Amino acid sequence: MRTFLAVLACLTLMTSLRASEKPNILWLFAEDTSPWMGCYGHEVNVGQTPNIDGLANRGVRFSRAFVPAPVCSPCRSAMMGGQNQIRFNAHEHRSSRGPAKIYLPKGMKLLPQLMKESGYFTFNLGKTDYNFIWDEKATYSLQKKSRFPVPWDELKASQPFFGQIQTAGGKNNTSKFPAARKTDPATVTIPADYPQNDLYREVVAQHYDAIRKDDDFIGSVLQGLQEAGLADNTIVVYFGDHGANNLVRHKQMPTEGGLHVPFIIAGPDPYVPAPSVRDDLVNLLDLSATTLAWAGVEIPDYFEGQDLFGQKIVPRSFVAAAKDRLDHTIDRARTVRTDRFRYTRNYKTDRILLQPQYRDNRDFVVNLHELYASGKLSPKLTDIYFGERPAEELYDVRVDPSQVNNLINDPRFAAELARHRQLLDQWLAKGDKGAGEESLEELAYQAQDHKWGNGVNPEYELVREDSDGDGLSDRWEAINDRDPADGKLLFNFDCGGWQTEGWVGSEGIGNIAGYQGFLDFKLHEGEASLLRHGLKLDARRNQGNFTLTARCPSACKVDLLAKQAGNDSFDQVITLRIPAGDSEMVTVSQPLPKGESWSGTIESLQLRLSGQPDATVVIDSISIE
Repeated sequence: MRTFLAVLACLTLMTSLRASEKPNILWLFAEDTSPWMGCYGHEVNVGQTPNIDGLANRGVRFSRAFVPAPVCSPCRSAMMGGQNQIRFNAHEHRSSRGPAKIYLPKGMKLLPQLMKESGYFTFNLGKTDYNFIWDEKATYSLQKKSRFPVPWDELKASQPFFGQIQTAGGKNNTSKFPAARKTDPATVTIPADYPQNDLYREVVAQHYDAIRKDDDFIGSVLQGLQEAGLADNTIVVYFGDHGANNLVRHKQMPTEGGLHVPFIIAGPDPYVPAPSVRDDLVNLLDLSATTLAWAGVEIPDYFEGQDLFGQKIVPRSFVAAAKDRLDHTIDRARTVRTDRFRYTRNYKTDRILLQPQYRDNRDFVVNLHELYASGKLSPKLTDIYFGERPAEELYDVRVDPSQVNNLINDPRFAAELARHRQLLDQWLAKGDKGAGEESLEELAYQAQDHKWGNGVNPEYELVREDSDGDGLSDRWEAINDRDPADGKLLFNFDCGGWQTEGWVGSEGIGNIAGYQGFLDFKLHEGEASLLRHGLKLDARRNQGNFTLTARCPSACKVDLLAKQAGNDSFDQVITLRIPAGDSEMVTVSQPLPKGESWSGTIESLQLRLSGQPDATVVIDSISIE
């Protein structure tokens, strides 16, 4: 027995010694932060971010690091799972918060759990924000909602540790930041995809200040690490979860601005090489894999990252990312970034880029809408924010990092377009849970009143009631300042989250969603049709003039047809004529008949248009007055 106990004690001592030889690993995980530090070449912050710059000077700075999603919970879920969020159903923002729950696939373990099972003390200070049900006890030895104070004494006694400290990053409140340290808005450069005005200078300047304030906090963490005697054996990693929070084409958008983040690693030899700058393409999922490698833990087959300092590094030819529902705003986009280009595929083209979202009441979003409404927004930004959503985008990000000039129709880049389509197809072939829609239970939860807003996308109509039969749910109409009980036909096409309001085009017509407030399409071969199903219109409540506000460069004839309940075919109702005109909208109307063609319950409508081949028709509204 004494021999057995001696052997056991020896094994325990050896395990303890091996554990003590392992490095501590500390992630400084910043929220909503673009790489606008001095060490990343931003002159405005040169000398203003000494702690982050100091990490870069003594470590490895990655110049081209990209996150798997442009918003917090999918990104954080992916990094904990070691694979892109679309692989394991963690892609929809704030999932599992309501009655519908998502569970990890069988056999899958989160990164901190793998570390904990290997002997690491694991902790997280601040938010978690994971889109699935997870076992907190099995994952973290210590979990606190507050990022400070850091329990240095407990960490010193619990080595080796793997921990995350969530920093406020771009969310730092800078209203009380010392005036002498604030950025002068006159000194900043506004990215090219935003209005070049004083308001946006202040928005950009504030993000620089938020980073400066975060640098102060990071300095306090590094000082605490030093004073606790932990600095020499701790790998420190600083990085962001996505781009700047107050720039609407950064956070929440699968763009360079939304996905490019700071990423710096500093630590002892042999875990971190000599100070250097890495310019290769990096996916932040590589950090998940590298963390396991530092700890001597076998990297699971389902991990999509690689050890950044391994002996067999395979340079990435591309990095990919995905965007899905964000808060109540439903979308689906997939993107790949190669050395020179970014290619993006948009699946929801019936909604504009700046569709309703949680920042709608903030001055920088209000300003965009005001500029658009007044016609003062530049043509390029009008296209980007309020124009027809392209199915595909291709940008030369070396010369156009703000992604202003879409090259998708430029024949000079046809070969690159084909190559990038293939790269994205290959990546998606490994699995995309976002190919389908969320459950009705989840949609019903997300459609309810939340502090971040109310859902207006067509997907929510599946779980809402349309009591007056006009094809638009009561809740949707109320949100959009319409009368949900009037039973009147009215389509204004002014909801950026559902541009078409349920109208669909005939085969070959293409995307009918135009600028916000309009439908537009071409009369290919001189003809086109629009259809609206899902109605239960009471013809008695819809008497008067059928009214169409539209324009067309050449004269256009419009036949209105209706299908009544119980009928298998459409009946001709009236004919309207849109006079020729290039710029001004005209309103045309005809009285609805009181005969058989317009009676009972109307289930579907059809607008059959004919005119000059390839003429573009723009429709502003369809109504009965």
